[in-house]
Amino acid sequence: MSLLNKLGIGTATGTGREVSRPISQNARTRSVAPVPALGSPRVPEAPGSGSVRISNGLKEFLWNLDGLGRGTLLDLGPAWQTTLSFFIERGFRVSSEDILREWKDFLSEEEVRLKQAGVVSETADMTPTGRAARFLESNLQYSRASFDAVLIWDLLDYLEPALAKQTVANLTELLRPGGVLFALFHSKKPEGFQRYRIADPNSLQIISAPLLCPAQKVYQNREIQDLFIRFRTMKSFVSRDQLRETLFIK
Repeated sequence: MSLLNKLGIGTATGTGREVSRPISQNARTRSVAPVPALGSPRVPEAPGSGSVRISNGLKEFLWNLDGLGRGTLLDLGPAWQTTLSFFIERGFRVSSEDILREWKDFLSEEEVRLKQAGVVSETADMTPTGRAARFLESNLQYSRASFDAVLIWDLLDYLEPALAKQTVANLTELLRPGGVLFALFHSKKPEGFQRYRIADPNSLQIISAPLLCPAQKVYQNREIQDLFIRFRTMKSFVSRDQLRETLFIK
């Protein structure tokens, strides 16, 4: 059985990192047109059916960023133009890195290398911890303390637990003191795969999308606290749609 099949992931092509450029001035103080976001030439992911939900977590996230001015934000989902524009117009420099798609691509490449080698090298660490370390050698590569905010969405539910733990550790280093991280957790295994983008300051649009990776774990409250143990504040908002919105402040 292949590595991808063991993890419940099919093969598909993917894309790499996309980074948007900041506006050249503070949108809060100067009334000029923002510079369009730039990224890779990939055609944007086509949205499926979706719905809009009120997001108390988003409102709290934005409240913590209010008055920051020219902040920096890392979005770990697809580079939706609506989300990019929302923050760029507020003076933020936005970087977008679709970690879940990159993880799927990484696993596909790992499987190809294994097939080409015929046997696993004695020096290759094929444990989940080893895979996580190799993946993060070429992903989430930013300077330490370079972001004021991170949108992680429900990414952690879909990563192997070893990778989720190391990803949170890396993000902790990337956030500045007082930085804010917004995450979503499913209270039970999700029946479908969803992506998220900002509809307005009070709500999120939830978009049905083709499955990239199956959900790996449903985190309990204590496990979430342990993942983010280095953050000084945690605030959760529980809703009826099985999504827990959680805000962390470093």
